[in-house]
Amino acid sequence: MSPRPDAESLPALAAFAEELAAAAGKAILPHFRTPLAVEDKGDGSLFDPVTEADRAAEAVMRGMIAARFPDHGIRGEEFADRNPDAEHVWVLDPIDGTKSFVIGFSGWGTLIGLTRRGAPILGLMSQPFTGELFIGQDGRAHYRGPAGDRALKSRRCGALGQAMLTTTSPSLIEDAADLARYRDLEARVRLSRYGGDCYAYCMIADGHVDLVAETGLKMHDIVPLVPIIEGAGGIVTDWNGGPPLGGGRVLAAGDRRVHAAALKVLAG
Repeated sequence: MSPRPDAESLPALAAFAEELAAAAGKAILPHFRTPLAVEDKGDGSLFDPVTEADRAAEAVMRGMIAARFPDHGIRGEEFADRNPDAEHVWVLDPIDGTKSFVIGFSGWGTLIGLTRRGAPILGLMSQPFTGELFIGQDGRAHYRGPAGDRALKSRRCGALGQAMLTTTSPSLIEDAADLARYRDLEARVRLSRYGGDCYAYCMIADGHVDLVAETGLKMHDIVPLVPIIEGAGGIVTDWNGGPPLGGGRVLAAGDRRVHAAALKVLAG
């Protein structure tokens, strides 16, 4: 059956994204903080874990998308692309922060993005264990969870010396030149902390973090987060100031001034 004429309006798509997040959460939570079989899908250089929870959550989301929007494409972390050249493509990371997940830390989330003709129009991060939802669409971003229901707004920060910086881990920055540039940036900021994965980007949107600098990201790691950060007034690029949608080296900031200052360091 074809979708109703209004089924692809942005509010309807956002509501559907929340349905996807809820279903993913139901698939994930029975596995969290339980004895868990963990596979390594890495190439031997860095541990890249995947679990039954990752695969179950992505599978249920893929099934829902195929049933509701059979013409839409899907690009996910755990399974092959489906119709990636479609006008609308869903970008899924069922558990961003699987390393945190497998050791029982709560710094992980489900990422759901939607692109139209290659441009992100909707992004969502759901943390079902804490009951938090961060969503960006139509130039706005919103939070719903234990801390209330409110608009998200990044904070002002004009200089590196005032900035709070985070990265998931410097050990993930494999290129020596990139690591040296990151360390240079880290030496210039007020505070740096490690960990967080997708949570760090959402904390930019919520006005607690000023900069996130990372390398080695995949498109599903960043595409869903772009509408959240930009909707809160922030900016996301690669380390040369270009589009970040392909992943790789990513710099996110809550204020364009501190972003520009960080780019001068990272671009070398």
